[in-house]
Amino acid sequence: MNQFLLKRQSKYLLLVFMIFLMAGIQPIFSQTNGKQNKKELENKKKKLNEEINEINSLLDETKANKKSSINQLVALNKKISIREELINTINAEINQLNREIKQNQKETDKLKQNLEKLKADYARMIYFAQRNRDSYSRLVFIFASGDFNQAYMRLKYFQQYSQFRKKQAEEIINAQTQILAKLNELKEKRHEKNLLLGNEEVEKTSLSKEKEDQEVVLTELQKKEKELKGELEKKRRETENLQLAIKKLIEAEIKRKLEEAAKADAVTIAAKKAKTEKNLKNIKVKESVEPKKEAVIPELSDEAVELSHDFSNNRGKLPWPVTKGFISEEYGEHEHPAIKGFMMVNNGVEISSSQGAQVRAVFDGEVTSIAESPTGGKLVIIRHGEYLSVYVNLGEVSVKRGDKVTVKQNIGNIKFNEDENKSSMNLQIWKGQTKMDPALWLSKGK
Repeated sequence: MNQFLLKRQSKYLLLVFMIFLMAGIQPIFSQTNGKQNKKELENKKKKLNEEINEINSLLDETKANKKSSINQLVALNKKISIREELINTINAEINQLNREIKQNQKETDKLKQNLEKLKADYARMIYFAQRNRDSYSRLVFIFASGDFNQAYMRLKYFQQYSQFRKKQAEEIINAQTQILAKLNELKEKRHEKNLLLGNEEVEKTSLSKEKEDQEVVLTELQKKEKELKGELEKKRRETENLQLAIKKLIEAEIKRKLEEAAKADAVTIAAKKAKTEKNLKNIKVKESVEPKKEAVIPELSDEAVELSHDFSNNRGKLPWPVTKGFISEEYGEHEHPAIKGFMMVNNGVEISSSQGAQVRAVFDGEVTSIAESPTGGKLVIIRHGEYLSVYVNLGEVSVKRGDKVTVKQNIGNIKFNEDENKSSMNLQIWKGQTKMDPALWLSKGK
């Protein structure tokens, strides 16, 4: 009878131990990939706020003139656009926080479930240990083994069982600690979300006020639409003359480069001819040898080729020609901001900045042209291999033709337009005689 009970107890002990051994539950934590997105959103929000501050600074200069101006309307339009993007960015942050809060709540609930299971398992282990705490029973269980190996295995079971109990106790403490950390994290995220909701309301209020200002300025400008159209027609003719002047300067520059290359080839051909004649004379050839004329195909110098390659590799990375400002008129054909149906064409981008702002070279190169602009002020052309950058509406120019310039080197300052109460310059980028959109070449930062 005792032997029967011993066997039964042995089987029960082994079964319980194996169940506990397999019952270890490790808390599961999902690693969200939102951290990088969160950082990107914060950086974007910071940049948008900086742009709004820049435009506010420029608007303060514009408002010094009580008369509503197109430049004021353009600045307001730009600021409204940026403000809307800022609100969208805040919304994206809030949505991301909502996802993180939801995920954290799920993980906390799961941790609590695991903790309850760990506690229940541990309670059963303690109860079982209390019932089988007699050292004599354990010894009997071990010595009742059929052979030495079985006795060794039963001894190991008791040792592992003791270690497992200790591990379960540690996991309970660990789970409780992690639940507390998750709850604190949830509290912080909810606080952060409330702050963002407050910021969003502030931005919406600012946006509403800016749209009211926009409507006022637009209404005042539309009241004098006839006068504006006359000014715009004049400006369009001046712009056309400017584009023609730039095109002629670029054509002249290309022609000069071709002539230089052709001259260099001619010198090379003449040297080859002289060498050939000398060789023929030495071997006393009676017949006159006239070398064939080769077609002159001008090529860029090695230095110019390398510069072109470097320039093209910096698409989207070029520094802005000013340290502070915004694009107030896009590249290509577009509608006037105040007069519907009136189309404007720009071969570059118009960049508004502060009064007296310095203008910088966007890349290393050579100053090839300095001329008076048909729209007023001066224009400077810098060659970067086969690429050219054109800077229009400069007041004072601090470089001269033939100067080698480096990236971000000051080449002059923006001419202030008193009639329009604005400081802006036009930047153009050409590849040979093909015009390109400068906005695609400029970096996102100044």
